[in-house]
Amino acid sequence: MADKKETKKQKIEREYTIPLREKCRPVPRYKKTPKAVKTIKEFLVRHMKIRDRDLKKIKIDKYLNEALWFKGIKNPPHKIKVKAINDGENIRVELIDFPTKIKFKKAREEKLEKTAEEKAKQKKAKAKPEETPSEQKSEEEKKDEKEKIKAGEEATKQLEKAQAKQAKHSTGGKTKEPKHQQRKALAK
Repeated sequence: MADKKETKKQKIEREYTIPLREKCRPVPRYKKTPKAVKTIKEFLVRHMKIRDRDLKKIKIDKYLNEALWFKGIKNPPHKIKVKAINDGENIRVELIDFPTKIKFKKAREEKLEKTAEEKAKQKKAKAKPEETPSEQKSEEEKKDEKEKIKAGEEATKQLEKAQAKQAKHSTGGKTKEPKHQQRKALAK
């Protein structure tokens, strides 16, 4: 009995080639890609043995979704290779064969994540110098003062703009006269 519980807790990874053409063919053209997404979920519910057949338990990876929608709503791919990973209750679905455009996009995003992590590490390294807390407070106070000065400058600029606008509109110039004279009955 204990062995069965342990096997359920383990991650199950399977690779599938899911045929989409047959299910998407009878659907109207403007619904083909949404039907392809639903077909993937239905296929995995059936093959990954989800008891209650709940499609909400299947989570599609953003790259898989992008590959499905790559040619638009009217023209999804005819078949697609995916990797299904069972994490307890939910099942994650990832794309295996990336099209070149999505492959480059994924590489770019991974590169951005790495640079962001490096910057975060550098900030932490700079924030941990061996200074006394009073010195750190003085730096924080300096930053606050700079922010206050900037806020003050912005406020004065806004006031100047408002005053200029009022001066522009308040100066004499031409006064608008009505095009037609008003009837005497209405003029009262």
